[in-house]
Amino acid sequence: MASQTGVVWAIDIGNNSLKALRLSNERGIMEVTGFANIRHSKILNGEGVSAAERNELIALSLRQFLSENNLGKDEVIISVPSQNSFARFVTLPPVEKKRIPEIVKFEAAQQIPFDINDVQWDWQLMSDPDSAEKQVGLFAIKNEIVTAILEHFSRESIMVSYVQMVPMALYNYILYDRPDLMRSNTEATVLIDIGAENTDLVVCSKSGVWQRSIPMGGNAFTRSISEAFKLNFEKAEKLKRTAPMSKYARQIFQAMRPVFSDLAAEIQRSLGFYTSSNSNIKLERVLAFGGGAKMRGLLKYLSQTLQIPMERPETFKNINLASEVSAAEFHENVSDFGIVYGLGLQGLGLAKIESNLLPRSIARSMAWSGKAKQFIFAAMLLMLVALLGLGRTFYDKAVYNSTSNVSIRNETKRILADARDSSDKLSSERNKASKSKAVMSKAFEIFDYRDIVPFLHQTLLSVFPNENNTTDPEQLKLLRAFAAGDVETVNETPRKERKQLFITSMSIRFSSNIEASSFGDIYGGGRRRDTEDNQEDEEMMQMMGMAASKYKFARSISSFGRGGAKAEIGDPGFVVTIEGYSPYKDIASLLDPPGVGADRSKWGVVTKLLHLSDVVEGAGSFELYKKGEGNQFFQLQKGYITVDYEDEMPVEIGIIDTIEQTGDTAGSQDEQILRDPMTREIISRVAELDENGREKTDRNGSVIYQVNDSWFRLNVKFLWKGAPKTEEM
Repeated sequence: MASQTGVVWAIDIGNNSLKALRLSNERGIMEVTGFANIRHSKILNGEGVSAAERNELIALSLRQFLSENNLGKDEVIISVPSQNSFARFVTLPPVEKKRIPEIVKFEAAQQIPFDINDVQWDWQLMSDPDSAEKQVGLFAIKNEIVTAILEHFSRESIMVSYVQMVPMALYNYILYDRPDLMRSNTEATVLIDIGAENTDLVVCSKSGVWQRSIPMGGNAFTRSISEAFKLNFEKAEKLKRTAPMSKYARQIFQAMRPVFSDLAAEIQRSLGFYTSSNSNIKLERVLAFGGGAKMRGLLKYLSQTLQIPMERPETFKNINLASEVSAAEFHENVSDFGIVYGLGLQGLGLAKIESNLLPRSIARSMAWSGKAKQFIFAAMLLMLVALLGLGRTFYDKAVYNSTSNVSIRNETKRILADARDSSDKLSSERNKASKSKAVMSKAFEIFDYRDIVPFLHQTLLSVFPNENNTTDPEQLKLLRAFAAGDVETVNETPRKERKQLFITSMSIRFSSNIEASSFGDIYGGGRRRDTEDNQEDEEMMQMMGMAASKYKFARSISSFGRGGAKAEIGDPGFVVTIEGYSPYKDIASLLDPPGVGADRSKWGVVTKLLHLSDVVEGAGSFELYKKGEGNQFFQLQKGYITVDYEDEMPVEIGIIDTIEQTGDTAGSQDEQILRDPMTREIISRVAELDENGREKTDRNGSVIYQVNDSWFRLNVKFLWKGAPKTEEM
């Protein structure tokens, strides 16, 4: 969570000094507005330094820091050493997103090498939330260690908001300040923070981090000098710092040479282990931080030993210095500020790793203690308000009981009596209103189900090929062109390849006993209109690439009203007949393709009707009734289109036209055909003609026809699962 003020103090208490950095992002610009590098009067883990003296040295440094800097309301984030903390990155098994915290808790109990109740731990998802493979980072520190560190700050009344591990702070730093080194996951940069007692080794790639703490640091060089020159620890430390200017420089560096070799060997061994486990990652560069990195000749020696370019940062690239900050003094300490830089980024919400090891109990207690003055002030203010209210009550009572207010009290009683009378009358009228509402509600009950047939009609239309359920670009282009009346674009697709279904009629009839109901007279009649009568049809063709048509709704649903004839009771539902035609060469694949299984892209109209609740949102009230159990419950008929109604073909298909006879047949009766209302293409079967214009026949003398469009008739029954109860019906 980012700082609410946009300003944060990051503090790192090392064995040699206290480093602090004040980062601000108030104006949208990252800048340093304050810093401190306060050296302890003694090295905290030096020889002869007791635990009590160590605590006092830290307290003195913190007090000096507070005397030079005003924290105000700035939030504070601190670090914990890597040797006292635990970090591990694990890959979770494939689980639902909501179960990730549960799995992480299980993994933490398995991976953290301490009792889970004895540590303060946190976790963070490192991979993309939508990726199949979920990688998380687990971070932990023992309760007594983090409590001891926080006590230094609580004694000085410093309220800490975040606690982060040193390696993760360094990782946050390099991701933000040196993105040029974090270009890919196949190249890695090594960060080395050489402290007094330990050296932190952090290998950073674009999306991963690996750490190790090497128990060797600046004190190892000091001890080697102490042993070689028979000096105490403090004098040896001073000699180490002044070695480059000492006339005994050669002897001093000769004494430290074994430590140089041991440190290089440990770093090389650690990097060798990393590269053996990550053979696809190449180590490109080493950045060195900490006081030990300032030791003359150390970085050059390590670079030659490791065969990797090494540098000590002398400036930060993505951060500005405020005008009040001394640039010269700041850049002199840049190599000491890598940790606090990374901490500050987390406090401002700009870091990748945002785990927080601050114990919740300590956070709450520090928050309450920081607000003690506000609570005391609020309590005093509340007491003052209560006393003023009590005084006002006694004053008002005295005024009320005075003899001068008798008339006012009588008038008040009269008004209250009138109010009670008015309230009683209002309650009576409200009771009447509730009765009237009940009568009106009963009168309107007959309209409770008036929208069910239109909804079923809309639901059935939505399963036919249309723009909303088509993903094929060519099909989508065809349907849109058809809806827009763009004949030229429609004709770009050969007629036999157009996956369209044109509905010419739809009948929906309610039945209180769906099993006992038959489909009845499902074939319409009437004279087909000629070309002139159907000019308006072209403007009506829309919706799902189907020709506009007559939709006949049975009025039997009006039987829901009271007082009608008593119907035979069974499973209520609807008997539906849908008629139409299609230019597609394989109409069966559009209506009821066999063997499609769970592949929705191959489902036909009947398949979608069978899975209606999965296809159409809100259609759970309807269920296809006993598909495949005989013609009583499901029928699908189809055939080719003719002009003379063969095979009980549905009416209202196409418009009638004639073909003028030519060649040898000129003068004979013209042939009648059916044309597409929009494209004027022939949709009925027509006799094939030879080169003389005569009808072709087979060996039996039968005319050979060219079959064009096909018609279909779909008879289905739907259960109505949301129908009124039996006694209502």
